[in-house]
Amino acid sequence: MSVDPPAPQPLRPGETPPAPASTGLPSSDRATAWEFNPKYQRLVTTWQQVLPLLDALALRLDEVHRQAMRTEVWDAPVSKRYVEEMAQWRAGLRLYRQAILTSISDEAQEDRTPRWVPVNAGAPHAFS
Repeated sequence: MSVDPPAPQPLRPGETPPAPASTGLPSSDRATAWEFNPKYQRLVTTWQQVLPLLDALALRLDEVHRQAMRTEVWDAPVSKRYVEEMAQWRAGLRLYRQAILTSISDEAQEDRTPRWVPVNAGAPHAFS
């Protein structure tokens, strides 16, 4: 059984944005306002939506597989092929789960999608 990759963590109560480095020199970093990154929040939300669906699929497929393996349910030569086919579906679903969760987890890494981003402080932009 494989282990799921680390999930993106939602904003925790009381969590504050990163503190600027205090070198004693004036810096524009100190005037920067921060917000929890909306793109990171979408990754958190996606993970929370996808995980229960993947769990439900695996649960249903495991349940049907267990039932199909019982001889009281189906005792025919074709049942062996059917059970083997379901085992392949289960393996495919595990790979699919790993791929989906890994792609979300990889995208949520700090170097790709930071948790906090500077807020646009209303500075004028050309052509706005």
